Amino acid sequence: MKCPGQDMRNLRVEVIKCPKCGADAEIFSDEQRVRCPKCGYKINRGEVPSCINWCTHARECLGEERWKQIMSEAGGEGKA
Repeated sequence: MKCPGQDMRNLRVEVIKCPKCGADAEIFSDEQRVRCPKCGYKINRGEVPSCINWCTHARECLGEERWKQIMSEAGGEGKA
């Protein structure tokens, strides 16, 4: 069974600033790093992306008990 969060229709995009030249770069929710379209600098996401943080299906995939455990360890409520 394929994770429903890997479906291209569930990806989100955000715009981040290049720390080298200040240009805008698009990064998708499943990406760790992108190249700046202006200067080519490799821009790293601030934190390692986890499907738990962005996927609306994470709670379902992990199961309620495991999801609650991970969220309590992280000190967050989650979004799913």
